[in-house]
Amino acid sequence: MPKFLLQVNYTPEGARGLHIDGGTKRYQAAKHTAESLGGHLDSFYFSFGAQDVVCVCDMPDAISMAAVSLAVTASGAAETKTTTLLTIEDMDHAVSKHSAYRKPGA
Repeated sequence: MPKFLLQVNYTPEGARGLHIDGGTKRYQAAKHTAESLGGHLDSFYFSFGAQDVVCVCDMPDAISMAAVSLAVTASGAAETKTTTLLTIEDMDHAVSKHSAYRKPGA
């Protein structure tokens, strides 16, 4: 199942909700959201710095992950950034492919 890194930043409204609900309820909501689309929440961490939350999700496909991201952003409680993650085997497969790319000026 494809893995995705989901980075979340709370809006002021979302931060107020987190303050009321606490971390456990937000984790449970994230877990339920992934599972409702056939996925699995692999990890969930609150963080300092550029992101308020970082998650790794196993999702059936990119469309399902996009549905999660859209739902979170549409709620107005947070903004998201999603990154597709590649396994070591995926990278081995990628480097075995040869494209017709050439650098400028070559």
